[in-house]
Amino acid sequence: MKDKTVPAALLRMHFHDSFIRGCDGSVLLNSKGGNKSRKGWTSKFEAICPGIVSCADILALAARDAVVLTGGPTWEVHKGRKDGKISQASETRQLPAPTFNISQLQQSFSQRGLSMEDLVALSGGHTLGFSHCSSFQNRIHNFNSTHDINPTLHPSFAASLKSICPINNKAKNAGTKMDPSSTTFDNTYYKLILQKKSLFSSDQALLTIPKTKDLVSKYASSKKAFNTAFVNSMIKMSSITGGQEVRKDCRVVN
Repeated sequence: MKDKTVPAALLRMHFHDSFIRGCDGSVLLNSKGGNKSRKGWTSKFEAICPGIVSCADILALAARDAVVLTGGPTWEVHKGRKDGKISQASETRQLPAPTFNISQLQQSFSQRGLSMEDLVALSGGHTLGFSHCSSFQNRIHNFNSTHDINPTLHPSFAASLKSICPINNKAKNAGTKMDPSSTTFDNTYYKLILQKKSLFSSDQALLTIPKTKDLVSKYASSKKAFNTAFVNSMIKMSSITGGQEVRKDCRVVN
């Protein structure tokens, strides 16, 4: 409640956790020896109900609560996930990149049993949070041999991004909000795509084939339709499993 940037981080953590080895809480493991892990965290649930609540379940619940706290829909989160024992920074390459085109996105999601509908609905999570320049600078500098700026970007929006992220940007945390209402869970993200004001290539890519373009239009015109689709896809994504144990401490394997 004190820090409005936290909900976006919790939602992303669950997404990143689910996409690597299934929802197994491995994103929370500490680095060990020469193996650099993805994150570190801790659990206070263990003292109350030992061996019952997994770190993966906590992440799934936190993601749901983050959406609710920012004005989004609620849903019943099923429990019973197990925690994984492996966390490797190198595996983050398996996450869908902000530079992906529609076929790359489709492949990434289908490998995890997720459909094009899930792709468009889960992309709506970009209604929350902040992005660093590195995730979208490919669209505003040296885009290709013909254009410096990606022609699918609205010119005034591109100009504002260039001022935030100059070509020789030295500011470590330079970037911008994902959308103007970046602490509120709403359907603004889809409206921005249609206005050519989405941040990532992967966002704009949703307009490149009829099926995903129709869904973007549908969610832009109906927050209710988006909420329903988002809930269904979150339940589906959070059902991807892969763990083996219930960790006593979310930072370390048992």
